[in-house]
Amino acid sequence: MNTVTPKSGLFLACSCITAIAAVGSIFELSSGQPDLGTQTTAIILGLSIPLTGLFFVAAVRDAKANIK
Repeated sequence: MNTVTPKSGLFLACSCITAIAAVGSIFELSSGQPDLGTQTTAIILGLSIPLTGLFFVAAVRDAKANIK
């Protein structure tokens, strides 16, 4: 039984990408000299954390909706 649809797979991929962006931003900010600047990196971090959760929840909901 395969419950991963292209839509839930896309949501899961977006969740992974935003999680990687969050971790990268944390490392950049902790280094003291972020490549994109402190403000830009902080904005990326602030957006990527909730987006990671939203994309993951959307992927799970879509997968559950397609269980037969």
